[in-house]
Amino acid sequence: MKNTEHDNTVEFMVTGDYGLFTDPIMRVGGEKCTYQIPTYEALKGILQSVYWKPTIIWYIDAVRIMNPIQMESKGMRTIKYGGGNDLSYYTYLKKCAYQVRAHFEWNENRPELVQDRNENKHHEIAKRMIKKGGRRDIFLGARECQGYVEPCVFDSGKGAYDDIPELSFGLMYHGITYADESYSSETEGKMTVNLWYPVMKNGVIKFPRPEECPVHKPVRNMKMKKFGEAENNFTGLGEFREVT
Repeated sequence: MKNTEHDNTVEFMVTGDYGLFTDPIMRVGGEKCTYQIPTYEALKGILQSVYWKPTIIWYIDAVRIMNPIQMESKGMRTIKYGGGNDLSYYTYLKKCAYQVRAHFEWNENRPELVQDRNENKHHEIAKRMIKKGGRRDIFLGARECQGYVEPCVFDSGKGAYDDIPELSFGLMYHGITYADESYSSETEGKMTVNLWYPVMKNGVIKFPRPEECPVHKPVRNMKMKKFGEAENNFTGLGEFREVT
């Protein structure tokens, strides 16, 4: 349930030559194979690289697939745990282009940052950072897949799947709920993996909120990092106080 007065929606296009959106559970082995579509967690990570503060939580509302889904396999010289090298094959998405719509809400798990809950400030900074291409490096699922962001109008332009009524992708990794973004007593103090069944309709995939996913799997216990003046790592609006 939204806890902000305004929608605080942002829309942007993210592009890149390659993308690697894998299930984290499958990353232990030497070879990686991408999903056909970007995950909720990957898109959220891109937006957090553009702009993020612990006061807010980004929610991805929808993604629009602009280019045909194409894959390419590459031979990778990976490092073995015991020393030496090995040859693995990574399967990437190529010529990636996605329109994304998202919004932010207040992080209710951060009552110590209530003084930083200024919707207009965070929304305007986020839009400005999208225009500038983000505050940190943008990558599509993996560090070697460099990405770029720019403002767009969602649903504008011609998409590769606009004329496909419906396309299902089966059970898929949605994202991870960390302790500082917990939404229930079951997720409090835990790292929880969320799974869902994505369906693309006319090129658009609408994401459920993490708590609305049909499958939740607690992975391990974890502590929430503390922020605030007492921790000397976040001052919020206090940094704008008049110096005496």
